[in-house]
Amino acid sequence: MPKYLFRLLSFSFILAAVPVSLIGIISYIIASGDIEDKVKEGNMQVLLQTQMRVEQALKTLELTSLQFVNSPTVTSSLNEELGYDDFSKLRDLSKGLYNLQTFTSVREAYFVNLNKDWMVSFSIFRKFSTYPGHEQFASYAKYPNSLFWITKSPKTDEAAKKPDNAKIPDEAAETDDGSGGETSSSSPPALRMVYKIPVIPMTSQPKGLLIVEILNSQVKALLSNNKKLGDVSVLDSEGQNFLLDDSETDSNAEIHALVAEKVRETGEDSGFFNAYVHDEELGVTYRSSSYNGWIYVSVVSIEDITKQSKKIAWVTFIACIVIFILVALVAFYGSRRMYSPIKRLFEFTKDIQVEGQEHKDEFDSIEQRFRTLFSTEQQLQQQVKGQFTQLKEFFVLKLFTGQLSDGDLAYRSQMFGFPTEWNRLGVITVQIDTLQEGKYRDHDKELLLFAINNMVGELIAQQERFSPILLEQSQVTLLICNLEDDAACKEYFFRTAEMIREKIREYLHLPISIGISRPFDRATEASRAYGECLEALKCRISLGNEIIIHYDDIDAGKKDMEMTVYTQLKLLEDQLINAVKLGDTERVDGVFDKYIGVIVEKGIHFNEYPVLMMQLISKAFQLVQEQGGAVKKVLGDKATIDHFIKLSTLEEIVKWFKVELFEPIIGFLNTQAESQYVNIANQMVKLVHERFDQEISLEACATILSFHPVYLSRVFKKEMGINFSEYLAEYRMNMAKTWLETTNLKISEIAEKLNYTNTTAFIRTFRKIVGMTPGQYRDQYNKK
Repeated sequence: MPKYLFRLLSFSFILAAVPVSLIGIISYIIASGDIEDKVKEGNMQVLLQTQMRVEQALKTLELTSLQFVNSPTVTSSLNEELGYDDFSKLRDLSKGLYNLQTFTSVREAYFVNLNKDWMVSFSIFRKFSTYPGHEQFASYAKYPNSLFWITKSPKTDEAAKKPDNAKIPDEAAETDDGSGGETSSSSPPALRMVYKIPVIPMTSQPKGLLIVEILNSQVKALLSNNKKLGDVSVLDSEGQNFLLDDSETDSNAEIHALVAEKVRETGEDSGFFNAYVHDEELGVTYRSSSYNGWIYVSVVSIEDITKQSKKIAWVTFIACIVIFILVALVAFYGSRRMYSPIKRLFEFTKDIQVEGQEHKDEFDSIEQRFRTLFSTEQQLQQQVKGQFTQLKEFFVLKLFTGQLSDGDLAYRSQMFGFPTEWNRLGVITVQIDTLQEGKYRDHDKELLLFAINNMVGELIAQQERFSPILLEQSQVTLLICNLEDDAACKEYFFRTAEMIREKIREYLHLPISIGISRPFDRATEASRAYGECLEALKCRISLGNEIIIHYDDIDAGKKDMEMTVYTQLKLLEDQLINAVKLGDTERVDGVFDKYIGVIVEKGIHFNEYPVLMMQLISKAFQLVQEQGGAVKKVLGDKATIDHFIKLSTLEEIVKWFKVELFEPIIGFLNTQAESQYVNIANQMVKLVHERFDQEISLEACATILSFHPVYLSRVFKKEMGINFSEYLAEYRMNMAKTWLETTNLKISEIAEKLNYTNTTAFIRTFRKIVGMTPGQYRDQYNKK
């Protein structure tokens, strides 16, 4: 499949598939969240209904029990000591207890007279103190509330101390079996409601108690049995599920403890949270009752909640797949229709050869082919335009070199679009004065001339000039003037040159000078006019930089120089060469400045100074050759006569002499001198070591080495750091110390061996150098 067709098809499919996928995912998330929220709300409603049913039953029992304890029969019996013969009283009390079962199935009810020590239940009457559970019953009297409920935990035998969450011990939870108050240990678990009598106590110790027992199963029957909404449990404040039978275990004990802790910490009456138990995620809904502190809990599996969500997910997934298939079919058909014009264009351009790497797709290939076409066209246009510009410049160059005839000029001018009619012509030539004071360097000169040439082409209108060109180190322009008078033409040429100089100074910050030729009629005279401009620019030697000068304004005649000028220049040349030999750079600069000053101040014509200076250059070259050096190797490529001839300003000439000529020569001579100094000094040291016992002096060394004594003295002092005579004396005294240490020669004999005719002179010299006499030195050495 073509790349772009594949991309178009993929893009179309993705463009439709992404919204469908997002809608499906968002729909599933929203539906899942709504289902979970609905389950939460349903569980909370179930818990509320369950709580209301349970509390309604408990409150009904409490109200019936309250009517009983406030009845005259109960009130009057509190102060009576009843026995088995008080049948009518006991019947009335038993009847009242039986009436409590109108609300629900009450397992047992006890009316206890604490003061008179008797008790009545559904089936017995007996002494309270003889009842097996009398201690537990008696402990209820200590509870602070007049009415409270006692729950039973199947996991403990200890009673709780709080009235709303107390625990019934096993023996106290047993029901009466009708055999004298004995209880059975196999009775099912039950809740106890306890009323203190009287309900409004006058003292801290009640007179009697009403204890009503309800089976846990009866309360459990009031709970919701809708398993789809989870398991409903009732907890006490400690998180114990007190409605469980003794044989049952609390499978959600961890959840119940967590709920109780959460209620205690947050104090919230209701809430919902998720918890993980045995790697199963559970949703827990709870409500805390302000009536008796019981906590109603619903625990449901999140997996059960999300079953409906998974159905929605599958339905959404199937719907998305169907939509994807439809979108793919539409995308494929539409993409092929859209791709057909691209295919035709691709086939149309396939014959265009494109070099390079493999293309990404058809569009990229078509783009590269069109780019190749446009690039080829632009290259052709640029080549034609560039060649045309080069031909125009070449034509003007031939004009300035005198290689065109009048006939060729007329034909070529019309072909290249040059002016064909004029009254007068003139040539202006621009040269850069110096680069030393600006931000440019020597290697920037060609680029700067190119920039000047472009600026001249923009500053002067095309109909007022021929093409500006670069010729050697100059920018040359052939100007057209339609004025009749030569003076007016010269004025026009001057204004044009002044405009060029100001613009170059403004934009390039360059000092330039401009030479202007005499006005002429025939364009073929441009070669002569260019020469006049160069002659005019040579006046910078005497007039300075940044000048605009006409050829007519210079003195073209050759002045006769006085003999004194030649003599003065000859003297300065000799002084310069001597200063160079001595390596005195400051003296070289000072004498050369005087030399240039004589040329400028004495009015030497600009055509004469190159000849005079070449004599100085020749002497400098000769000096290098005399010292055994090669001129080109010592001075480099710039220190040549050809390079010197091309210099046009006084600053360039001075810089060339000082930097390119004198400085390398001085460095070369100093190197040669240092090498020669070391050699001479070594030879003198060798003579001292060989002839210390003979008559040897500086003059003797000069005779042997063929140098002047003064020169040898200066060289030895420079290289050795001491005078020749001092070095000779020290060496002789070192030899004397060696003989004093190793031989028994007399001091006079040592003096004679060292060529001292006077022993006293030897001793005086030894004491001066060593610090003691020879005898003292020998005695001191022998003591060691």
